[in-house]
Amino acid sequence: MTNRKRVFWATTALFSGLLVAGAASAQSSGTVATEATELDTVVVTGVRGPFTTDGTLVAETVAKTRSTITQEFIATQNPGQTILQTLNLVPGLNFVNADPYGNSGGNIRLRGFDGNRVSLTFDGVPLNDTGNYATYTNQQLDPELIERASVNTGTTDVDSPTASATGGTINYTTARPLEEAGMQFNGSIGEFNYLRGFVRADTGAFGPWGTTAYVAYSYTNYDKFKGPGELEKTQFNGKLYQDLGDGNFASVSAHWNVNRNDFYNNFITQAQFNSGTYLEQDQACFLPNGGAGAQNENTQANFVRSDGTTGTGSCTNYHGLRINPSNTGNIRGQFSYGLTDNIRFTFDPSFQYVIANGGNYSFAAERDNRFDQDGTNTTGVGFDLNGDGDVLDTIALYAPSNTNTHRYGIISSLIWDLNEDHRLRAAYTLDYGRHRQTGEATLFGRDAEPINVFGGQERWGSPDDRVFGRDGSFYRSRDRFSIAELQQFAIEYRGQFFQDAVTINIGARAPNFRRELNQYCYSLNGTSTVRCTTEATTPDLTRPGNVTFVGTTGSWIAPYQAELEYNDILPSGGVNWRFADGHSVYASYAEGISVPRTDNLYQPVRSTTGVLDFSAVQPETTKSYDLGYRFRNDMFLAQVALWYTEYENRIVSSRDNDPASPTFDLTIDRNVGAVIQSGLDAQFGWNVSDTLSVYGSASYNESELQDDLFLGNFTCTNATQVPGSTPPCGLAPGIVIPTFLQTAGKTLVETPDWTYSARIDWDATADLSLGLQAKYVGDRFASDVNDEVAPAYTVVDFDARYDLTNTFGIRDAYVQVNVTNLLEEDYLGNISTGNNSFAAPISTDPRVPLRSGQTRTYSIGAPRTAVISLGLKF
Repeated sequence: MTNRKRVFWATTALFSGLLVAGAASAQSSGTVATEATELDTVVVTGVRGPFTTDGTLVAETVAKTRSTITQEFIATQNPGQTILQTLNLVPGLNFVNADPYGNSGGNIRLRGFDGNRVSLTFDGVPLNDTGNYATYTNQQLDPELIERASVNTGTTDVDSPTASATGGTINYTTARPLEEAGMQFNGSIGEFNYLRGFVRADTGAFGPWGTTAYVAYSYTNYDKFKGPGELEKTQFNGKLYQDLGDGNFASVSAHWNVNRNDFYNNFITQAQFNSGTYLEQDQACFLPNGGAGAQNENTQANFVRSDGTTGTGSCTNYHGLRINPSNTGNIRGQFSYGLTDNIRFTFDPSFQYVIANGGNYSFAAERDNRFDQDGTNTTGVGFDLNGDGDVLDTIALYAPSNTNTHRYGIISSLIWDLNEDHRLRAAYTLDYGRHRQTGEATLFGRDAEPINVFGGQERWGSPDDRVFGRDGSFYRSRDRFSIAELQQFAIEYRGQFFQDAVTINIGARAPNFRRELNQYCYSLNGTSTVRCTTEATTPDLTRPGNVTFVGTTGSWIAPYQAELEYNDILPSGGVNWRFADGHSVYASYAEGISVPRTDNLYQPVRSTTGVLDFSAVQPETTKSYDLGYRFRNDMFLAQVALWYTEYENRIVSSRDNDPASPTFDLTIDRNVGAVIQSGLDAQFGWNVSDTLSVYGSASYNESELQDDLFLGNFTCTNATQVPGSTPPCGLAPGIVIPTFLQTAGKTLVETPDWTYSARIDWDATADLSLGLQAKYVGDRFASDVNDEVAPAYTVVDFDARYDLTNTFGIRDAYVQVNVTNLLEEDYLGNISTGNNSFAAPISTDPRVPLRSGQTRTYSIGAPRTAVISLGLKF
């Protein structure tokens, strides 16, 4: 690393010009081509790039708030670590990792936006789920292959393929293949039986056109840092690159990732955390043997808790069924070609594949009518699910909520240089996702292990593993098919004025988003509860189109098909003024939209006139303003930004950590209305000397909910009358009182007011480099009414690398030690947020009782963890 630093210092010391926008940190080929206007760069020993402080901070000149890191810094972090954790030092971003190595995922907050409202892209390919916009941080590219990563806070690029990014974008780009053939190997071992290997093979230039390519493979396996279970990850990557000359190129890349993870116990209350008395997932569980008489696999299982004690009950907490299997992959193309001297065409196609679920434990009785149809839709006398000769049992089922996605994308641009100072760009974006969500059940073995981690899913499970009823239909917890189609046109103008001292960009994107919904099950009116069945139904005369079932309550919407469209025109603009040598100011404005998630739309209400109403779910919209200042010279970089954001229909997403809940480990949304946020993001980098550099950042976030949250109407009767209140309901029985949760003036959940980060890099000798970094996270509220707060914490990490090139004569050989949470900080990690943690008033009328609270739950921050790595190239 020290050798690379010397080369880069040689570059930056002679840097006399300015690289506009840091092109390599942009997301698509079109954005790269639009922003990459090099006014004057100096290339020394083959290195080209903007000024940087050891890769931690790159000089930016775009008219928006952006922070960029490079491979030089990425390489200092934990091997195999998710890129989101590595970016955690930049201002405005707070990422809470679920374990020390990153394979369990984590939680993103960017200026108060959750990860569902932040666009995560990979060589321009959108990675947010097409249905719920979730970001799966444990499935990201191996860090050795990431050239650089950037964070746009509050804004997106004009061609961003997103219908949800109201909070900004996180982009990373993959490295190009090398011109010389070679191999790279990195191996790591660490605490909790951590084992990781990474191998990359480069072909070098080959063939008549000097084509280059590489393939890479990695494998990771380790134990959970608390409780039983392990995490396993396998990844394959490859890239083929063709330089077409004159700035033209074409490339094709492929990525395949397989995760098999056991969940942590993330439903720990603050009281349990403070006392240190909480259990992890169960070590083992054994279902009762079938036989004569009634067996109940939900209450008669024998389990071994994490502390070694035993009990009888349910297997719901057994680690072997609290799992997160996923197979994800993509193929990415990038093409950029100059049609004429001043017109360039770019075309980036992609395909993505996903199959994943979050595990499941449920149960059903053998006399459940869903199994007991005889082909004529009449109820029989029960159906023997476990083959023990009777129909008296309650059977445990593994019915995971599988999501299977086939996704096709295109990002294309036509860029026209009117002259040296003015550029126009037109862009078209297509993001088309086919989203199949099912829950085909299968049985457990007696050891409570599912027969197949994907249940009876038709492609990765086995249809023979499904749980069938008397009429040949199979049990499923959900069954729906959706199409999410984004078509977006955008236009952008960029101009240089006053001898390139002022850069102006003005643009707009016009997204048109279509969701096609196909619900194949019956839906309980106005809820997400479904019943997938072949049972006989009775028409509900009070709501035409709905039905009722024998033995159930409520009105059920029959299977339906619907199509919804959302469109908008979203302007953006910015100006950057370089008013003195090394000094510049910038201002930007951008509007954003996040259209409703699939899960929220599958909760329609059938009116008494028979109309399906989806209007309860509305798009979230934002208006964001930034005003910033930048300074740089040969030794120092600094950036400070003031920002302000207005929200309408602010959506808050939270993961349900309660294993007893039917939505366990799913993300639940709630609308908290209008919100105003403002704050400050600042960072600096200082190359103190040839051997020492310092980086620091700070962010302040102030948010305020504008409205009380309407909960519904309370009907006051003598039965609900609060004793002692006046006047009594008896004077006006049946009176309807609107109720509101008192959220106006409160702060957004899980959003710290202050965050600070710092890093020091020191070349102690010619071969030894040391790094020390820290991140402080302020208090975070756990509820919308701010009645529970997670206390502040600070995590310190250490890294050291010794260059072995001179010792063994092997190119780029090194040994590296990483220690995370060096000072063994105990802290609360991700929060399962909600409306109110404790009993809260919802009306000034004394006849309305307090609203019951639900104590919030948390994940636990990882302890001090050490890992040692050996790397070499040949």
